[in-house]
Amino acid sequence: MLELLRAKRRTVQRILIAEAQDASDVLDAIEFEAQRQRVLVQLVSMARLDREAKTEGHQGVMAFAAALPTVSLDDLLGVKRPFLLVCDGVTDPRNLGAMLRSADGAGVTGVIVPRHRSARISPSVTKTAAGAIEYLTFCDVGGIPTTIDQLNRAGVLTVGLAEDAKSSLYAVDLGSSPVALVVGGEEKGLSSLTRKRCATVVSIPQLGRISSLNAGVAVSVAAFEVARQRRAPK
Repeated sequence: MLELLRAKRRTVQRILIAEAQDASDVLDAIEFEAQRQRVLVQLVSMARLDREAKTEGHQGVMAFAAALPTVSLDDLLGVKRPFLLVCDGVTDPRNLGAMLRSADGAGVTGVIVPRHRSARISPSVTKTAAGAIEYLTFCDVGGIPTTIDQLNRAGVLTVGLAEDAKSSLYAVDLGSSPVALVVGGEEKGLSSLTRKRCATVVSIPQLGRISSLNAGVAVSVAAFEVARQRRAPK
């Protein structure tokens, strides 16, 4: 909520805050920033907030704001040294939120999501992402395989993440060219068409006997490896 106000990318129509809450520095900061930006703040009962909110654990505050802006694929490719996250059928809102939080921390310049068969940027995603969505740039596309073809032609290294891949994430040069990390859904992973079109498909080496990384954690590990290599001296 506070990052929504601080980022100033979206119009905030009003904010609801539940009455009779314990004092909180965060709530004070939200009220202060809202007043500074002349955003209406309404004190309401917790019962009303429960009815209005579309997520559990709203923590006593919610905002009505404009939808997140989206850009074209060409816009994503127009930045210097693009670092993209491509979500191929990620349907778990909490996983998507965790991916977006890691993406922001690792310096991802754009996130590509399909219009269908994917989790949307919902209140649950927003809460898990802890404000990261307010600073990330999003592009929604009709189909991920076609988009990967476009990225390949544009000189972007498309790197699919799959736990059964023979190649290691750490054996790939991720710091010399634009990069797109491609991640699939929690249960099925990358679709067959998406996997075929990625320039390379890699796994994250693990020492245990069972797969212990869910999609959100895998994206975090891979994204920060890209960030490390991009910052390494040449």
